[in-house]
Amino acid sequence: MIVAIDYDNTYTCDPLSWDEVIETLKKSGHTVYCVTMRYEELHESMEVYAALNGKVDAIFCTGRKAKRDFMEGMGINISVWIDDMPLAILKDFK
Repeated sequence: MIVAIDYDNTYTCDPLSWDEVIETLKKSGHTVYCVTMRYEELHESMEVYAALNGKVDAIFCTGRKAKRDFMEGMGINISVWIDDMPLAILKDFK
């Protein structure tokens, strides 16, 4: 299973609990990605990388593009999305 967790207002709401969830999923053999609509530029993504680098398998910054389309464009099909804003999975935001 490939799981995508959002950063802002999802992971950030309870980082300690999400760290346990991520660790449990990875120990069970699942792949866990952080998929955020933030831009990849250093000032936008630095906080995400500081919090999650080494905890998740990879971090993807979509630059406000719809998360599903972005990930499918990378050749990755997410099995489970964890996101406080489900529309961000399907819709671009500017």
